[in-house]
This record gives sequence, C-alpha cells and structure tokens, in this order.
Amino acid sequence: MIADFLSSWSLFRDSYLAGWLIAVVLPLLGVLVVARDQIFVGAAVSQASVLGIACALRFVSALGLATLGWLDPDAFVSAIAGMAAIAAALFTARGGRRSGDSHESVTGFVFLVGSSGAVLVMAHSPHGMEEIHRLVASTIIGATTTDVAVFVLLTAVTVMVVRQRASELLLLVMDAEMAESVGMRVDRWNTVLAIWLGLVVGLSNRVAGAIFTFGCLVLPALTARNACREVRTMFLVAPMVGLATAVVAFVLAHGLDYPPGQTAAFLQCLCLVAAWGLRGLRRTVRRRS
Repeated sequence: MIADFLSSWSLFRDSYLAGWLIAVVLPLLGVLVVARDQIFVGAAVSQASVLGIACALRFVSALGLATLGWLDPDAFVSAIAGMAAIAAALFTARGGRRSGDSHESVTGFVFLVGSSGAVLVMAHSPHGMEEIHRLVASTIIGATTTDVAVFVLLTAVTVMVVRQRASELLLLVMDAEMAESVGMRVDRWNTVLAIWLGLVVGLSNRVAGAIFTFGCLVLPALTARNACREVRTMFLVAPMVGLATAVVAFVLAHGLDYPPGQTAAFLQCLCLVAAWGLRGLRRTVRRRS
C-alpha cells in the first residue's frame, strides 16, 4: 500500500502537500477556537466560503472569462472565497454584540445563509451544483503548485505568530477581561484573528472541501484538549495529530480507493475517541488515588 502511494507521488504531489499543510495550520487556529468553545464557527465560516465560491463561479459563468481580463479564474474564485469567509468570521465575532443575540445564534445564522445561499445561487447553473456538491463532499485532489505555495506562506506566518505571541493569544482566549486590563487591545486582536481565521478557512475550503477543512480545524484541537494538561501544549499536539492523521489517511485512501478528506476526518474522530478514553482513565486513577 505504501509503495502504491509513493508511486502516485509524481501525479498527486501538490494535492498531498497542500492537504498536509492544511492539516498543520488549521489545528493551530483550532486551538484558539476550541479554547473559546466556538467550535461551530468553523462550519459557519466554511459554508460562507462555499457561498462566496458559488457567487464567483456564477459571475464567471454569466459574464465569461474575458471579463476577468488578466486575472486567473481560479485565483478569482479563491479570492472571493477568502473574502466571504473573512466577512463571515468578522460577523460572527461582532454580530452578536450589535444585535443582542448570542454568539451561537449569529453563528447558526451565518451557517444557514451560506448553506442555502450557495445552493440557490447555483441552482440553475449547468455544472454549478456539481461544484457545490464537490465542495461539501470534500476533495483534496486537484490542488496546484500555487495552492502549495500559498499554504506554505499561511502555515509559516501562523507558526511564527503562535511561537512569538503564544502568551498573549492564550490570555486573550481564556480571559479577555484580564487581557484588556493588562493593556491588550482586545477588539483589535479579535478582529485580526477573525480575518486570519476566515482567510485560512476560506482558502482551505476552496482547495480541500468543507469536511476536511472543518475536521482539521476542530478535531485535532479537541483531541489535544482532552489529552493535554495545559493549553499551551495544545499548540504542539494539535498540529501533530492533524498531520499524522492526514498522512495516514492519504495513504489509506489511495490504497483502498476512499475519498481522502472523509478518511482523514474519520481518523481524527477516532483520535478524539481515544483522547476521551485517556481522559476518563486519568479521572479514574485520580479517584482511586
């Protein structure tokens, strides 16, 4: 099975590399999402990016490629997906305070708008629904060298910021009032984090689909939270879980002819179950001691 996977490297190298980079960068952001107990925000932002992709595809289909001029159609669609995801992340971060509704209510609103809107936009497009179904079903096959370069940059920036500002990030997500009292500009930090989360999730969704994106965002971070005793350690464990499950999943998916996104998400679910078991075992040991 491994030999067959290695033989496919020349054909699917970009897809494998893009998927593994996504499996590293999203869990890092997922630690912040999980620490705030805002897990559903990843699904909402992902669906918003699907709506952005649908609008972009509809625009290209209606007006033709010539309208874009020198701009590459794929780059245009990716840009719109990223902007839609950023807008959704900012709205979920601030919408609840302005409307008076809970964060969960605003997040659910964004999720439903993205889900229903994408279908309605592409309902009468000849091949649009196929693209929507592909994004929802999740597929990593088809990533390009440009996608790999983009995620190398996103991963490098995310790792650098987490290493240099881990203390501030942890304080921000664990105790915003304390962060503000020590001089942190909480609103500015939250805005930057929302923009970055939207950008990474939107581009990941365009390349890898909703299931793989949402799975990599929350499942490794949840596994790390149940396995680790300190939140700071989660920044190390979560991307390790994400990368390890993605590598194994891609090998299994190629050998067994399974979709890689769903395979990775399922393995991440198994890791979370194992982490739950470990946490329960630790509690039992504490009680007996």
